[in-house]
Amino acid sequence: MDRLFDRVIVRPPGESYKNCVSTNPQHATIDVKLAQKQHREYVKVLRENGVDVVELEPLETHPDSVFVQDTSVIGASSGVAIIVRFGEPSRRGEEKSIEKFLLDNEVKINKIQAPGTLEGGDVLVTDQGVIFVGESQRTNRLGIEQFAKYFSHVKVVRVPVTKVFHLLSAVSYLGNKTITISPQIIDVSYFKGFKLITIPEEELYANNMLYLGNKMVLIPAGYSKTEEKLKREGFKPITLDVSEFWKGDGGVTCLNSPFYKPL
Repeated sequence: MDRLFDRVIVRPPGESYKNCVSTNPQHATIDVKLAQKQHREYVKVLRENGVDVVELEPLETHPDSVFVQDTSVIGASSGVAIIVRFGEPSRRGEEKSIEKFLLDNEVKINKIQAPGTLEGGDVLVTDQGVIFVGESQRTNRLGIEQFAKYFSHVKVVRVPVTKVFHLLSAVSYLGNKTITISPQIIDVSYFKGFKLITIPEEELYANNMLYLGNKMVLIPAGYSKTEEKLKREGFKPITLDVSEFWKGDGGVTCLNSPFYKPL
């Protein structure tokens, strides 16, 4: 299996995106038109790399809904999906349209139940029979326990996350038992048995990257050290300007919800 998915759900940012939840000091400078343009470029890259992209309508009632990854964890092989319960209360409700889409496409639904919380950005899927789930500000232990019950055919490893919102802000899977990691943020001991590529501390944002197969890796533009490191490891970085999503505390994984082949 060269990549984890062949199909993804995306949702363009609506006009309300400028009101998203963000701690970024440049949050107030979000340019929605530029964000929409950057999103179109993102979708173009996915399609150019053979990914089937299902594009939903903007959801104006939920400013953060462009970060569709957080809404669900979808299994392509099992035909089963988990609909999350957001740890960020203001986002609760945006998962409902994803649930409807999946039900319309005959995907079986399981839901994270209160007081459990789980967001897709905390779920690192691999093709090695193990899934890493971050226990974070947004995902709690009860949510992880429910996740493990719903996907009982894989091993679920809980990883403490304290310095970023989500696990996938500091860890990415690039296929072939290879993980990029920011060791100043995440304890590397949880990932024994995997080849680890460390990302420079000052380029943490670049560790939110998306492996597209055939050694192609989508990364945010402007992180030359990470780009060069990936090249030295035999990968082919594709850089994309995602400045307006950086301002919203999101990255390139956040913008899609994959149908994961190992699940």
